[in-house]
Amino acid sequence: MKKVMFIASTGGHLAELLQLKSLFPKYDSCLITEKTKSNVKLQEHYPKVSYLIYGTKDHPFSYPFKLIGNCFKSVYLYLKYHPDYIVTTGAHIAGPMCCIGKIFGSKIIFIETFANIYSKTMTGKLLYPIADIFIVQWESLLKLYPKAHYEGWIY
Repeated sequence: MKKVMFIASTGGHLAELLQLKSLFPKYDSCLITEKTKSNVKLQEHYPKVSYLIYGTKDHPFSYPFKLIGNCFKSVYLYLKYHPDYIVTTGAHIAGPMCCIGKIFGSKIIFIETFANIYSKTMTGKLLYPIADIFIVQWESLLKLYPKAHYEGWIY
């Protein structure tokens, strides 16, 4: 059975990723997100959930430290699960994990967020060159990501 890691930051990115929850039981899957009060309840529904440190760029002093901490924790979680595939909708916690996965031979599947119709996201810019499959939810984004696959909305 293929090992699949599903990873997304909390909020809208996680809400989008959870639209794919019907795929979770079809694989040896794990879910990675940020640890927040609302996300702790995910353990009640999904057997393999791990958490990274919640951080936002709105806090410029603490964010770099949390990002560095998440990079180290991402290496640990990657080695713990060692997925064949990493599926993500972004954002910042997904970038380091996907880069680690690419180094170790995992296939990267990136789904650009539904929220962006006409512009690239920071994570999209970072992962477009290394993603094995790059999916957009708006046809207009094919102009910005010419090698992407338009698959419609995941909602």
